[in-house]
Amino acid sequence: MSPREVEAFAARKVAADEQRLDGKLDGKLDGKYVGDRAAGRRTNLAMGEVFAEFWRHPSPYLLGTCLVAALVGRVLAGAGSWWELLVPVGLVAILPVVEWLVHVFILHWKPRHVGPVRLDPLLARKHRAHHANPREIPLVFIPWQAQLWLAPAWTGLAWLVTPTTTSMFTLLVAVYTIKSGYEWTHYLLHSDYRPKSAWYRKVWRNHRLHHYKSEHYWFTVTTAGTADRLFGTAPDPSTVPTSPTVQRLHDLDL
Repeated sequence: MSPREVEAFAARKVAADEQRLDGKLDGKLDGKYVGDRAAGRRTNLAMGEVFAEFWRHPSPYLLGTCLVAALVGRVLAGAGSWWELLVPVGLVAILPVVEWLVHVFILHWKPRHVGPVRLDPLLARKHRAHHANPREIPLVFIPWQAQLWLAPAWTGLAWLVTPTTTSMFTLLVAVYTIKSGYEWTHYLLHSDYRPKSAWYRKVWRNHRLHHYKSEHYWFTVTTAGTADRLFGTAPDPSTVPTSPTVQRLHDLDL
C-alpha cells in the first residue's frame, strides 16, 4: 500500500473501533460484515461476558496462583515493618516507566544474530504476532511459557533485593497484584467492552494509536501521557505519519 492508502486504512480502523466502543457500529467495515459472533467475530460485550472470557486463558490462573502463594507466604511470615507499605506505593509510582522500558526494549526487540545464533526471545515473537492481529485475544496475554520462568525469576530477585522475609513476600504480593492488573487492563483494551470513564477512554485511545497509527510511539498500557510524555513518545497524533509496519514490526514475517 502507498503511504496515503496506509493512512486511510489506519483512520478507518481507529474510527471503526471508536464506533464499536460507543456502541454505534452498524456492523460494516469497508463493505464487509464484522459484527457476527457466528462468524467468529466479537461484538460489544457486557462486563460479565468479558470477565468470563478473561478466565478462559491460562495467564490469569498462573498469575492468580502466584499471587495466592505470595499472600499465604506473607501471612505466614508474620508482622513486618511499617516501611514495607512503601513497597507497593513505589512500584505503582514507577509502573509507567517499567511498562515503557519493557515494551520498547523487550517486546519490540529486533532479532539479532551473534554468530550463527539468532537472538529472538519468545516475548518478542509473540508481541510481533499480537501487532499483526490485535483483535486475536489469546495473543493479548503474557505467554504461559514465559510465566513459567518469570515466577522463579521474580522470587529470586525478591529474595536478593529485600532484607527480610516479610518484605520479600510484600514485594511479591505487590508484583503479582500489579501484573494481574496489567493483564486485565491490556485484555480489556482489546476486548469489546465499553466503559465510559475518562481514564479508560484516554488509555484506550493511546493503545489504539500504538496498534494502528505507529508502533514507534504510545508505549504505556495502563496509563496515558505519563512515561510516554517523559520519554518523548506521546506526540500529537496528527503530526505522526501512519507507519507501514505498525502491524508488521521491523518489517519481519512472523
